[in-house]
Amino acid sequence: EVQLVESGGGLVQPGGSLRLSCAASGFSFSSYTMNWVRQTPGKGLEWVSGINSGGDSTTYVDSVKGRFTISRDNAKNALYMQMNSLKPEDTAVYYCAARQGSDYGPEYDYWGQGTQVTVSS
Repeated sequence: EVQLVESGGGLVQPGGSLRLSCAASGFSFSSYTMNWVRQTPGKGLEWVSGINSGGDSTTYVDSVKGRFTISRDNAKNALYMQMNSLKPEDTAVYYCAARQGSDYGPEYDYWGQGTQVTVSS
């Protein structure tokens, strides 16, 4: 059974930091491009960041560049995202999503259940 389980979300003040994790199982994690995608009621789904299967290439949406860092540990079947200098507009449910091949989207083979991030004072 394929599973992607996110953790690390929560309530944080503007300017604060959070580290999201995604534990993967049931598929060949090291063969998949991994992504973080967020969803808000007003904006819908928004791709945030992606990392290639080997972990040596990353990409980000412009709004998070310089603040978020995606990484992965293929030995642990884990995906991470360090989020610094958080802003209220980063408030969303964050999903990890796996895609076989070298593209970062827009369709994904597997999704996690999501973790809520709320940035508010």
